[in-house]
Amino acid sequence: MKRRRSFFTDVAAMAWKEAAVLRHDRAFLSMIMLQPIIMFLLFGLALTNEPKNLPWAVLDQDRSELSRRLVSEVQATGYFTPWHAVASYEEGRARLRRGETLALLVIPTTLSRDVERGRPSVQLLLDGSDPLNAARASSIVSAIARRLELRPEPRSVRPPLEVRGQFRFNPTLDDRIFFLSVLAGMLLTNLCISVTSLGLVAERESGVYEQTLALPTSAIEIVLGKLAPHVVTSYAMLAFSTIAPGLVFGLWPRGSVLALMVVTLPFVLASLSFGVVISTMASTSAQAVFITVFCILPSFVLSGVMLPYQLMPEGIREIGYLFPLRWYQIALRAIIIRGAGIVDVIPSTVALFTIFGVFMATIRWKMKPRLA
Repeated sequence: MKRRRSFFTDVAAMAWKEAAVLRHDRAFLSMIMLQPIIMFLLFGLALTNEPKNLPWAVLDQDRSELSRRLVSEVQATGYFTPWHAVASYEEGRARLRRGETLALLVIPTTLSRDVERGRPSVQLLLDGSDPLNAARASSIVSAIARRLELRPEPRSVRPPLEVRGQFRFNPTLDDRIFFLSVLAGMLLTNLCISVTSLGLVAERESGVYEQTLALPTSAIEIVLGKLAPHVVTSYAMLAFSTIAPGLVFGLWPRGSVLALMVVTLPFVLASLSFGVVISTMASTSAQAVFITVFCILPSFVLSGVMLPYQLMPEGIREIGYLFPLRWYQIALRAIIIRGAGIVDVIPSTVALFTIFGVFMATIRWKMKPRLA
């Protein structure tokens, strides 16, 4: 009985000691309180299947009252962004390939005449690399076309306006292509942030942080030296993420492999430096691990790899541009699904280098020659 009482007393004493440590760890307690709030807002406000903010373009070759009414009815649904007028079929297809447009509505020059003949139709080209939004856009436009008043005749007599949809890049709307095209982005985000988030905080805990800063090198040189080996590892992960879907599911990059390698470098550097920023913020390894897990999930949700970011409400959708994964997934889907080249991924590359520069400036500011 005495040994049992001693056992419970020892456990209670250790529990009291650990509780006292946690009670004074304000950063850890703040993250514990903040995480459920952020998750509540993400799953309550950011994630939705309701179509919205869908970019579309119109090639109106008929320029009649009927064509203008069709475009106006589609725009009035509130599901689409203001439409972009294109001057040619080639321009519209180019916008689809660059990912600037989800749907291209082509109204033929013979639409008004076809109404009189009883065979009215328009063409709708859709970007199948985004299966969910493409299917929704097709059904919305088709529904509007069917109920559009073409002539002052009874609805049972007049022929409906037919929408001939064509899905580009992913004709079968296979969701597997949507997810596998950004597999590299998800794996690299998890790898890069995880391997660097414990680096500096581990040195601080082991007592060698001051020795590292005392070396005849700048803080930036130290950080870049720590990142370099992981860049090589990241490209090995990229090779797996590209070859495995190709061998198993036949999903090979349709675009430039050189463009894929070029845009991967700033993404890897930005993601690695993101992990270093976490390491400079954390006081202990436990904090670093907790913050890392906390940052990875919002990155997946807000970047658009799980659901199209166009479905997110304004304000939350723009936050995703602060994450490197948002820009990288745009480039990945453009290269792998739509066949993009180096020129097409320049905006994403510039944005990723900018994020990397901001992270490096933050690291330089946070790294101090004395232990906190």
